[in-house]
Amino acid sequence: MRLRISTIIIVLFLKFNFGTSQDIHYSQFYNSPININPAQVGIFNGDTRVNASLRDQWRGVPVPWTTVSISYDRKFIKYNSKKSFFSAGLLYNYDRQGDAQISFNNLNLALSYTRLLNENNILTGGLMLGFASRGFDPEELTWDRQWVNGELFTSIQSGESFDMERVNFLENALGINYRYQKSTRTKVDFGVGAYHILQPESNFYSNSTQKLPRRYSLSAIGSVKLTDKLDLQVNVMHQIQEKYNETILGALGRVYLNEKRGKVTTLELGLGYRTNHALFPTLGIRYNQFYFSGSYDIDLSDFGSEHGKNGGPEVHFRYIMTSVKPLRYFKICPIF
Repeated sequence: MRLRISTIIIVLFLKFNFGTSQDIHYSQFYNSPININPAQVGIFNGDTRVNASLRDQWRGVPVPWTTVSISYDRKFIKYNSKKSFFSAGLLYNYDRQGDAQISFNNLNLALSYTRLLNENNILTGGLMLGFASRGFDPEELTWDRQWVNGELFTSIQSGESFDMERVNFLENALGINYRYQKSTRTKVDFGVGAYHILQPESNFYSNSTQKLPRRYSLSAIGSVKLTDKLDLQVNVMHQIQEKYNETILGALGRVYLNEKRGKVTTLELGLGYRTNHALFPTLGIRYNQFYFSGSYDIDLSDFGSEHGKNGGPEVHFRYIMTSVKPLRYFKICPIF
């Protein structure tokens, strides 16, 4: 027991104090778009979008890791504008990990500008600024000196001290997204996002000079109409953050169960793979403006096998609202 707890403490503090921690990430990255690219703000068919995401993993180790994201974004279209529009959004992230309850809270404002190059080509640039806070609770930890002959005595002082138990810093990101759109059901997005451009300090020791490493994400999300009732969606993303890198790829088959206006219903079935040896089957359902999807990570690594292939569930919810425009209002080429 003492060895397991000590190992967890070492791993967590190495990751979070020496600037090599991983950012928030989802297997269904395409369902939390602002977390991979601020230029994804406003890239949807409608006027207002709300996304909510939840990921829960590693409870079988046990080092529970819970992540929550909520975002809101909308378009701002100028009257008589035919070639461009602005969009703005808010993104909130919450993350908590391990025995020390290392927590991360992050609130961001994202802005984007979209230019319609022609009927089929759309280019968007995005900027994100925000405030982040990271901390932990040392009272939830146990230390070697508190273990006597294999028994824990919490009354014994740990003898450990930290300069800070919580640090605050400014978040910042830039991104660009290109879309080729042949039709409402056949299109592809290519995007590049860069986070922590200014590399803020986020250390629990005041004498540390380590900075939060930049994270770069490259993504491609494409959909093609195969038949009147079936679409194929393919998703690929590669992320780099210092020594850490990850590639996610997957595909979804989207079946149109009902295409009548006001009753549009689709069913999605898919499978994805993450390069740290994990598979995640995915199920998604859409009814008009409401969308819900769920997946479960199955860890195929030696670590996962040793602990019963414990990955974790991930769920996403999306709601898109389209406002009724005045008759004289000119609607630009829609973003689907």
